[in-house]
Amino acid sequence: MAFERLNNLVSALRVTNHDFKASTEIFPQVDVDRIAKEMNVLELAETRGSQEQPTSTAGGYDDVELSIISRIQDAKNTAHHNLEDQLHLFTERLVGLDFQGQFSELEKVNAETISEFKAEVVKGKGTLHGLRRDLIRKDKELKDFQASHRITRAPRGAEGGRMFLKISLLVLFFFGEWIANGFFLSKGNEMGIVGGILEAFVFSLLNIGVALFYALVGLPLLTHRSKLVVLGGLITGAAYLVFAVILNLVLAHYREIAGNLVDGAGLRALSRFWSDPLGLDDLHSWMLFATGLLLSVLTVVDGYFMRDPYIGYAGVNQRRDEAEDYYLSRQAELIDQLIQVRNTNHEQIDQIVESLSGRRREHNAIIAHRTKLLALFSEYQDHLDRATNQLLRKYRDANISARKTSPPKYFDVSYKFTRIKPTRPSNAELTDKQIAEAMKKSQEGLSAQIKAIAAACEDGINEYRELDILFPDAETANG
Repeated sequence: MAFERLNNLVSALRVTNHDFKASTEIFPQVDVDRIAKEMNVLELAETRGSQEQPTSTAGGYDDVELSIISRIQDAKNTAHHNLEDQLHLFTERLVGLDFQGQFSELEKVNAETISEFKAEVVKGKGTLHGLRRDLIRKDKELKDFQASHRITRAPRGAEGGRMFLKISLLVLFFFGEWIANGFFLSKGNEMGIVGGILEAFVFSLLNIGVALFYALVGLPLLTHRSKLVVLGGLITGAAYLVFAVILNLVLAHYREIAGNLVDGAGLRALSRFWSDPLGLDDLHSWMLFATGLLLSVLTVVDGYFMRDPYIGYAGVNQRRDEAEDYYLSRQAELIDQLIQVRNTNHEQIDQIVESLSGRRREHNAIIAHRTKLLALFSEYQDHLDRATNQLLRKYRDANISARKTSPPKYFDVSYKFTRIKPTRPSNAELTDKQIAEAMKKSQEGLSAQIKAIAAACEDGINEYRELDILFPDAETANG
């Protein structure tokens, strides 16, 4: 399940609006002595004083004083521009935090996430319902088979370790007879026991193969309810016995003929068998016959118990078991999926709360830095006033020392710049108190979402498990 809108919100909140680094080094201190030297304040003051300028009756600043004021005014304007740039940047960062948008999005996401989760529960229930109907049909098929063939017992068969054991016995019978035949047939063979084993392969394959085929296909016919099928089973059983006896007698005759005759031993063995089937002269030949026949019978017994002896019963029961296994496995998968999505949703909500807290800290840091910057600018304007008056004092003192007449009265008056008022913060900005209240409301909504998702998950699991009615009545099954 993928809750796209919730995932997008989590991703958006993870992204930091800016790499915020507080900096207040935008108001450089004025070096009064350096400016005085650059502007030649003392020299100009002495020159102007020796010329009795400005006059004693002057009521305004002379050119040198105006130059000093203008120089400091430039520094003030530069500082103000830097301040406004910083304030604009702070405003952009605060807007980028978009608390109002995130809180509004959270309200929408809460409702959508719960609806999407419930929709996934409905989809899972529909999937299980289809599988359950298939299981019901398979179960009815099994019951109908049992009823029509009057079977009351459970299916028999070898599974797991028992099946492995029976297959191992079949392999052991085959190789045992192969090696035994090869040993008995090695008499008179040019290649000795190796040659005998090669010749015995075909005999062993026929002996064990036909016995296994009869055990799996022919012998179960004897347990069928149909008398006609049972008759076929009797005929098949008789055919198997005749074949097993003939094959092993021919093999025994072939052993005796092959010991004295290399070429045409097979035809001579068949001719001898037809003329005198029991005319074996060697005890080893009788042992070969008995061994082959015994292994053939053991193969029939072993093969008979590999699956249920009643024809078709094992197949219909297997189909029913497979349908049940698939239904239960899908049920478990869907339940695990619900739990996983519930846990993922909880983790995402934790991330949202953490991200909102981080944005609140960033908001407070921006506000605090902006407040500090405004205070520094106010102090900086005071500093510029002091620097201006220090420069004017240097000029006036030097001017007074160089002149003979009294200085203008305004020489005793300090200069004060008009205060610049920075751009005021927007009234639309959220205060920390407003953000805290909104976050509290959002967290309550997220907590409600967690509870709703948990309840929906529990309800979904219960609904899935309610479908565990594996043996409905006939009316339900037919529906």
